[in-house]
Amino acid sequence: MVFCAEALAEERSVFTDPEDGAFDASEWLLDKKGFLPVPIIVTEPAVGYGAGAALLWFRESLGERRAQGRLTAPDIFGGVLAATENGTTLAGAFGMVTFAQEYWRWRGFIGRPDVNLDFYGEDTKIGYNLEGWATTQMLQRRLGESENFVGARLNYIDFDATFDPAREQPLVLGAGRTIRSSGVGVFFEHDSRDNFFTASRGWKLFVESVFYSPDLGGDEEYQTHRAQLLAYFPLGRELILGGRVDARAARGDVPFYQLPYIEMRGIPFFRYQDENVALAEAELRWNVTARWALVAFAGLGKAGESVSAWGVGFRRLMARRLGIYMGLDIARGPEETAIYIQAGSAWR
Repeated sequence: MVFCAEALAEERSVFTDPEDGAFDASEWLLDKKGFLPVPIIVTEPAVGYGAGAALLWFRESLGERRAQGRLTAPDIFGGVLAATENGTTLAGAFGMVTFAQEYWRWRGFIGRPDVNLDFYGEDTKIGYNLEGWATTQMLQRRLGESENFVGARLNYIDFDATFDPAREQPLVLGAGRTIRSSGVGVFFEHDSRDNFFTASRGWKLFVESVFYSPDLGGDEEYQTHRAQLLAYFPLGRELILGGRVDARAARGDVPFYQLPYIEMRGIPFFRYQDENVALAEAELRWNVTARWALVAFAGLGKAGESVSAWGVGFRRLMARRLGIYMGLDIARGPEETAIYIQAGSAWR
C-alpha cells in the first residue's frame, strides 16, 4: 500500500510545476508518446457549436524531439471525428513527419467533410452543402541550416454541391453538381518565431501558389495565391505585440467554394468572399502574472467591401517549459459576437 501511495503521488506530481507549484502539463507533454485522445470543441459561427474527438499517436515525445536540437513538432499520426449543430460533420486522418535530421517535413490530410454553409451574394444568402472527399499533401525541404523552407503541395477535392431548392440560385453557383479540383503548388516558408505554440518574438512568412487543371484530374483551370506574414515584438517584459497581414487571390474558373475569404476572429468562415481578399490584424498580449495573460485584438479586412472585427480574451500558461498558452476569445464582427477556444496562437 505504501508503494501504491508513493506511485500515485509521483503520478500527480507530473502535473505540478516544481517552480511555482501550479498545475502545469510540461512534464507530461514532454514525456508523452503513444496514443492520446483529445476532445474537440467547435465554436466557429459559420457552422455553429459542436464537438468531436481526435485520437493521436506520437512516435516520439516532445522531449526526445527537443533533445535533437531544434524544438519541432514530434511525428504525429491521428484521426478525427466532429459534428456541429447545423449538421456539419467531418471524418479524417492526418499525419506529420520530420525526417533526415529535420531537413525534410511531410504533412498530409485526407477526409470526408459534409459541410453546411451559406453563400452570400448581393442582398442574398443561400444555404448549400458540400459532401465528398478532400486531401492535401505537403513536402518541404529546409535550406541549409536556416529557418527557410521550400516545398510542394498536392490538393485534390471531389465534392457534391447541392443548394437550397427554395431559393433562386445565382449564376456563380450553377446547378447542384459534382465538382472536382486537382492542383499542385509550390511555396516558401520562413519561420524564426521563438515558439511555434505561442510566440513572443520573431516572424513567419508563408507564400504559396497552387495551379489547378483538368490535366491533373480536375474540372476547371484556375489558380490560387496566398501570402501571409506573422510578426511578434516584445514591448518590455510583460507586453507582446503581434501583427498579421494576409493576402489571397484567385484567377480563372474558380469554384465558388475556392474563392478567397476573410479569415479572422469575429468573421464567420466564407462570409466575405472575392477574387482578391486582404486583411490586417493586431493583437496585444499583457502577461499580468507568470501564469495569466489578457489579450486584445482588432482587424480590418477587405473582400469587395471592408469589414472590421475586434475582441478581448484571456490566456493561461498551461505548459511553462513549452510555452503553451490556452484560453478563450470573445470577438465582435459586423453581424455577431463569437466565442473561440484557443490552444496556442489564434493565428495559423
